[in-house]
Amino acid sequence: MDLLKYIFKRIIGAIPLLILITLISYAIIFFSPGDPTLMMINPRTPPQEIERIKANLGLDKPFYVQYGIWLKNLILRGELGYSLVNGRKVGISILERIPATLVLMGSAYFLSFILALPLGIFSSLKQNTFYDYLLTFFAFLGLSIPGFWLALMSIYFFSVKLGWFPALGSSFFEGGFWNNLLDLIKHLVLPVAVLTLKNLASWMRYIRASMIEILKENYIRTALAKGLSMKEVIYKHALRNALLPIITLMGLTLPDLISGAFIIEFIFSWPGMGRLGMEAVFHRDYPILMGDILFSSILVILGNLIADITYAWADPRIRLK
Repeated sequence: MDLLKYIFKRIIGAIPLLILITLISYAIIFFSPGDPTLMMINPRTPPQEIERIKANLGLDKPFYVQYGIWLKNLILRGELGYSLVNGRKVGISILERIPATLVLMGSAYFLSFILALPLGIFSSLKQNTFYDYLLTFFAFLGLSIPGFWLALMSIYFFSVKLGWFPALGSSFFEGGFWNNLLDLIKHLVLPVAVLTLKNLASWMRYIRASMIEILKENYIRTALAKGLSMKEVIYKHALRNALLPIITLMGLTLPDLISGAFIIEFIFSWPGMGRLGMEAVFHRDYPILMGDILFSSILVILGNLIADITYAWADPRIRLK
């Protein structure tokens, strides 16, 4: 019951926060340079015609009026508006892209976790040895290399030079399941590898640092003194507490599972939410951008809530209030 009350309070408290986020985001988009109507029509169109198009789209109204209309449609009708580029509903455009992003980001997150966990534990047990230094060097290398550069280099070497993997897109989401499954796997290899490397580098360091601190605790020494093996101590006692920072990290990065990695999806032409957001930026498609921002904001709040609840499960000393 206390947990339900906690969840309810967090949801109620998130409503004004979401409204503030949308207000600031709408203001940034509204006052940013550029005119979306110029992206849709011939630049030689007479000014009178441009003004008429703006009036039809509601873009001639002041900022507070446009935001008020958008917020009213969202609250009363549950609508996010229509794309300025193709006239489609924003909600439909977003929902169509979610499966592709889930496949990409879910694969990368799964691989990152199952690789970071043993590597982080191994690095903590081999602290200040050659293996620890090697993994630390690998982690710092992964953290310092920009993701977009790594994506471009992977395309250059593995697609252009070697021809091992296709570079762009996938027809999986446009055709039958089994016929295009192999095509999906081939197109997933490079973007998943890039995303996994970036996540693995940071997650491994978090697990290593957490394990080192946990292994210094008195209850670990007591367990070892009782005759338990190091394997039992690690997996039955230390690991559960060591995962707490990772729970927070995974909760904060939950929005990426849906909103996607913008740059990586765009570089690999992956038909997901990230690519949709980048296309919206280039085309100044404000409704799509607002829908993407709102969706990501909700997921950030949801991710924090899930992280807090998982904290309480992982460590009984923590109580939700």
